[in-house]
Amino acid sequence: MANTIESIRLAIIGCGTTGRIRANFARQYPGIEWLGLCDLDSALGKQLAEDTSADFFTTDFEELLDRSEVNAVMVLTDENRHTAPALKAADNGHKLFIEKPLAADALESRQILKAVEEAGIDACVGYTQRFRRRFLTIKERVTNGQLGEIHSVITRAMMNRMVPLATLAKTKKRKGLTPMVVSGTHSLDMSLWLMGEKVPVSVYARSTEGVLAELGTKDSTFGLFTMEDGTIFSMNISWCLPTVWPGSVYGLEIAIVGTKGVIDVEDTHRDLVLATEDSLPAGYTTEGYEPPMERHVDFLTSYPPGDIWNHQLWGPMKEETMSWFSRIMMGAETPHASAEDGHRNLLLSMAMDRSADFSQEIALPIDPEVFYSD
Repeated sequence: MANTIESIRLAIIGCGTTGRIRANFARQYPGIEWLGLCDLDSALGKQLAEDTSADFFTTDFEELLDRSEVNAVMVLTDENRHTAPALKAADNGHKLFIEKPLAADALESRQILKAVEEAGIDACVGYTQRFRRRFLTIKERVTNGQLGEIHSVITRAMMNRMVPLATLAKTKKRKGLTPMVVSGTHSLDMSLWLMGEKVPVSVYARSTEGVLAELGTKDSTFGLFTMEDGTIFSMNISWCLPTVWPGSVYGLEIAIVGTKGVIDVEDTHRDLVLATEDSLPAGYTTEGYEPPMERHVDFLTSYPPGDIWNHQLWGPMKEETMSWFSRIMMGAETPHASAEDGHRNLLLSMAMDRSADFSQEIALPIDPEVFYSD
């Protein structure tokens, strides 16, 4: 990979849960020469700066990105706040990592992609599950042709409602924060990545709205994509399971059927179950949000970033973060999602939502302008 850098002088924008995780990994990577942090919450950011011995902290992302030291940027803010810092980083020509989704707005997502392409920079999007060992193994088997020609893919994602409750509690800008855009995008990206170069040409979807309707979002969305070569891809997500559902966040099943073979992966984490009289922490929560009831059963290993040992996080988010550092510093080949992948995933997620809203099949690709024309 061309245009590597000799040392990394990193700006992290967003010091919440993901920002804290990735900043701690940055301090472990020997190639990090300088670390600057930014968050609107001064107390939160200053605490992380102290914990990681950061070289600089500010509440103004422009001040951070304009510093001469910076040559790489991680945008780890809430979904609705990616655009401005991502555009600024692209304009400055920095190496760029953006937490998924690329943006929560289709026009802003297109704007980020255009800025990245015009700047000619390497930009990656945080689809952490690509770094799970089991999915890397599946990708290798598919690439090696052991399944033959893939013709059918079935994907099912299930989540307890802690994620939408906590996510929507953070913002009043809830339009577009649907199960597909916020969470289903992970399983959509995984399925498309495993399929390779297959291109969707249409989608038909239906949704239910009941449990989470008062928060302005859907409960479940089920969709069927038809690909350019006739392959069919069933993409289904429900994020309204009761808060006592044991999975910390995500349970995923994918079946990939080819002319010579099939791979069926059950990534629901039910093989490692903890039951205790102690109250267990919420699988997913945010600053200031308290879960409505106690949990006493959990599926261990179901926390998407990884697992804790000795107060350290081990697993896919560590591999994703560390390999990104190696990618931009040494040109390592990695399975990161590109900005183009991120934009595609958002448009397909929104196309599913639109199909469900209008009860009609949607032709693909779709112009982002369509989502704002009604």
